[in-house]
Amino acid sequence: MLPGKAVYRIDEIDRRIAPPKCANLEAFLPDGSQLVGKTSVGVRCTPPPRKDEADGRQARTNGWSIFVPVQIRFNLDLLTSARQLPPGHTLHEQDLASQATETSRMEGFTDPRQVVGKVLRYGIAAGQVLREDMLRQPYSVTQRQVVTLALQGNGFSIRTEGVALNNASEGQTVQIRVGSGRVISGVARAGGVVEITP
Repeated sequence: MLPGKAVYRIDEIDRRIAPPKCANLEAFLPDGSQLVGKTSVGVRCTPPPRKDEADGRQARTNGWSIFVPVQIRFNLDLLTSARQLPPGHTLHEQDLASQATETSRMEGFTDPRQVVGKVLRYGIAAGQVLREDMLRQPYSVTQRQVVTLALQGNGFSIRTEGVALNNASEGQTVQIRVGSGRVISGVARAGGVVEITP
């Protein structure tokens, strides 16, 4: 759930739906629904059991349920770019500003710690709200970089060099060409190290 103040509007229910009065209403969230944007909230009537006059046993009266259309928006301060920023720029706190925004979508950031250190995939204008699709993790390995291959097994450890064939952030797969010309795959780690699994 996004932080901030929620603003909601209950839309009109179909006039053809006219459930009987109920003293015991219960709201619920239908499967697959989210409490943001255009959604629906279920309302069910669960009347208490009544006593069967014939034999004194408890019998439950029929309940009902309906779905009420609702629009939910949030008022919150989203992070924006403080100035025009180029593609490939690594974000720092001084690059950030905040903007009071009313939104109905689960996107955007409210805490600088969520974005500082990440890299812009493309350039953005000043005042643009930052979104997840704009950012990536910094590369641990870059294309054509000479990297250290680290291979560890039961009782042995081997380190050698190779050339990265693609960019990769930490934890991503990277293709490496070794001295023999063979291409192998490994996992990018910090410091230009590529971990090879035996």
